[in-house]
Amino acid sequence: MSAPAQVTVVPRKRRTTELALLAFALGIGLAAYAVVDLNVLGAVSPRFGVVAGVGAALVLAAHLAVRWRLPYADPVLVPCVVLLNGLGLAMIHRIDLINDPPLAGARQQLIWTVIGVALFVAVVLVLRDHRPLQGYTYTIGLAGVVLLLLPLLPGLGVEKFGARIWIEVGGYSFQPAEAAKVLLAVAFASYLVEKRDVLALAGWRVLGLDLPRARDLGPILLMWLVSLAVLVRQRDLGTSLLFFGLFVMMLYVATERAGWPVLGTLLFAVGAYLGYQLFGHVRVRVGAWLDPFSDYDAYYQVINAQFGMAWGGLLGTGLGEGRPGLTPLARSDFIAAALGEELGMTGLMAVILVYGLVVARGLRTALQCREPFGKLLAAGLAFAFALQVFTIIGGVTRLLPLTGLTTPFMSQGGSSLVCNWIVVALLLVVSHQARKPVVTVAPLDPDAQTTQLVRVPAAGAGARA
Repeated sequence: MSAPAQVTVVPRKRRTTELALLAFALGIGLAAYAVVDLNVLGAVSPRFGVVAGVGAALVLAAHLAVRWRLPYADPVLVPCVVLLNGLGLAMIHRIDLINDPPLAGARQQLIWTVIGVALFVAVVLVLRDHRPLQGYTYTIGLAGVVLLLLPLLPGLGVEKFGARIWIEVGGYSFQPAEAAKVLLAVAFASYLVEKRDVLALAGWRVLGLDLPRARDLGPILLMWLVSLAVLVRQRDLGTSLLFFGLFVMMLYVATERAGWPVLGTLLFAVGAYLGYQLFGHVRVRVGAWLDPFSDYDAYYQVINAQFGMAWGGLLGTGLGEGRPGLTPLARSDFIAAALGEELGMTGLMAVILVYGLVVARGLRTALQCREPFGKLLAAGLAFAFALQVFTIIGGVTRLLPLTGLTTPFMSQGGSSLVCNWIVVALLLVVSHQARKPVVTVAPLDPDAQTTQLVRVPAAGAGARA
């Protein structure tokens, strides 16, 4: 009796689907840009053709690079970030037009977008497989910590808005914590793959919860001290929260021990309390969160953002029809408030859903990945992205105290935009490795000695992935 025929399910590449979604996302971004011109200037500006041409070229370059090098990569991630980047560019352009003569923020953001997409393409072309990064755990980790603490160097770091998180060289400023986020996510994933068996061992049991052993507390205490250094020396609660939260989450994913996030939450609460007691600008942000209308002069920014979103209501005033320029830093920290004013709560919730889709696809990649390093890396990058979006939009809407983090792909600024394009490239690399078929050797017949090559899909990947 002959052996039963093997049925192999191979994931579809879905690059044509990605191209259609990219065209749709680009169309929405360009339409928003044109609507701003029509409502503010009465006609489409001559620069619109340049913006459309550059945008189309960037989208095509990104798509062709992914189609060539990562054919099995996730088809939804790039269209989502193109949509967010395009809407952010349109809103920055709208705020530029408030001034007379108009500012050049949108042009600068477009230049940073070109750089970000160029680095995205470079990562896709050079790094087709993420697994070699696992061999550079401590080198990458040291580089990440150095970048994180670089603003503390005298003569290099500069203080803005009460936080010392910038470096300035030759008149150009850069936020090294954004690059450190990428490097430390790689280093954490590699380190935890190596040490997870030790860190998963249980120690004390308190109220039914297994806490880690005292001898295993070194890594989390070290990261807590680094986060305290960021909080105390750089005076930035948001960056401190982002990096410590990233490490604790990846530690939980690696060990599956609930004691780690409980311990991490307690440690961060202690650090946040110290920050509240030591720094006046932290107390100002907490006051703006709890009762902004108690001091109009001190909490002017938060109050104006609340008024703007209230004026926008459910459907918004329309692009170019609101007054987002009344809110300080509307193009950077408070761009979500500007979107809420002109697109309404409906538009803002749609943007949040797009962010949620990016996070969901990142976590889906982590679930699909069969090897632990890629699983931890994808989960860490997705969680860092989610935590950043949650803290900044939560701060703008007064769900949380303000943290000073940027809104990914939308806020004006090159550091965040460029590094987040690199984050998306890494997620695509991991998803390609997770979804692509694996070539294995299988016998043609149980009684035969000959073999055949069989293409088997990666674990978790299906025909409709």
